[in-house]
Amino acid sequence: MPMHLVIIGNGITGVTAARTARQLQPAARITLVSAESAHHFSRPALMYVYLGDLRYQDIKPYEDWFWAENKLELVQATATGLDADRKTVQLSTGAELAYDKLLLATGSVGRRGEWPGAELAGVQTFVTLPDLEQMTRDTREGVREAVVVGGGLIGVELAEMLAAKGIRVTMLIRDARYWGAVLPPEEAALVQRQFDAHHIICRYETELKTILADESGRVRAVQTTAGDELPAQWLGLAIGVQPNLTLAQVAGLDTDKGILVDAHLQTSLPDVYAAGDCAQLRTPGDGEMAVEQLWYTGRQQGETVAYALCDAPRPYQRGLWFNSAKFFDLEYQTYGRVPAEPRPDEHSFCWQHPKKDHLLRINFRRDSLAVTGLNVLGLRHRHDTWAGWLQTGTPVTEVLANLGAANFDPEFFRQHEAGIVGAFNEQFPAHAVQLRRRKGLFRV
Repeated sequence: MPMHLVIIGNGITGVTAARTARQLQPAARITLVSAESAHHFSRPALMYVYLGDLRYQDIKPYEDWFWAENKLELVQATATGLDADRKTVQLSTGAELAYDKLLLATGSVGRRGEWPGAELAGVQTFVTLPDLEQMTRDTREGVREAVVVGGGLIGVELAEMLAAKGIRVTMLIRDARYWGAVLPPEEAALVQRQFDAHHIICRYETELKTILADESGRVRAVQTTAGDELPAQWLGLAIGVQPNLTLAQVAGLDTDKGILVDAHLQTSLPDVYAAGDCAQLRTPGDGEMAVEQLWYTGRQQGETVAYALCDAPRPYQRGLWFNSAKFFDLEYQTYGRVPAEPRPDEHSFCWQHPKKDHLLRINFRRDSLAVTGLNVLGLRHRHDTWAGWLQTGTPVTEVLANLGAANFDPEFFRQHEAGIVGAFNEQFPAHAVQLRRRKGLFRV
């Protein structure tokens, strides 16, 4: 009998696992279960639906016929129970699904905190499709001022979304600068310029204390730890996400911050696996985090777990760390290791354009000069080029001499390689570089 693989969750991890398993076992029966949506959609694009730039159907990567064409069964329901002895999953519809192998790809939920008033109308997180629908309803009219708690990537998204609707936005950020645990001061200052340009008020070293209600049970204001009362008819909680453990805990799986898994992403129960945002590696590799909640790691884990589900296991290896984001009009890429404060055994070279709208930072070892990380803001660099340099430990002098190979800006954008190399030579004259390669892969 062909294997029946049941996948709980239709996000990037679940869908990648389903597609990979279909390739590995063409005869397998594969069922995806999700209460959030009937079809897979691009979660990073939710903000553009709110802004009106895209419609919901525009953020579905696959046409609706794709699923039947690839013999992937879709069930829109909540998985409410798991019987590992009988190998069945109970659904909110009353139905029961038998499985041979089960993958939990239940993703994350937004953290709500424990502030008084967190249950009020107009107070929400922004992670899911229902969150988008709720925010669209709640900010359609009557919202003049909004407060966003938290200064990560979700916080910036919320600020941009609200400001685009003409709503006055105040952000409460507990660090002394934006994303202080992640970005060095120069990068944070560039993001601050974006906040200023879009009239976002940032209150640093300030936290939420209490949420105040109006007579109808809706948020009307917040009190801060600084003692201020700020009017707000809508409050966004952007204090991070946490693994969705509801089903795992009902089933009695071993959990900690996430669902505990081994290197092949198997849980504490036989034939039950977990991957993506909800999973926690028992023994993460060198430089890896136990819980990895990024789009690209979700995709990688989805592919890796499919091999285990199809009896061809291979250990999960994240590889090179990278991420990208957009702060209003400012694009951001990071590769390798670029901490907020440089390590003692590393140099950190930072170049900024005089107009403060472009930045490049390269970290490299003091002894071997091997590059260890890159931040770029307002520039575009090629992923594959930097992956090769970082994985081979290419000396920074060689990287800068060939920096044009990484330039991925559009054809007629101004090139900054000469200015970057000149600034490096001023800061590190003992390692002076001659620029050999300018824009593009095939130009010198």
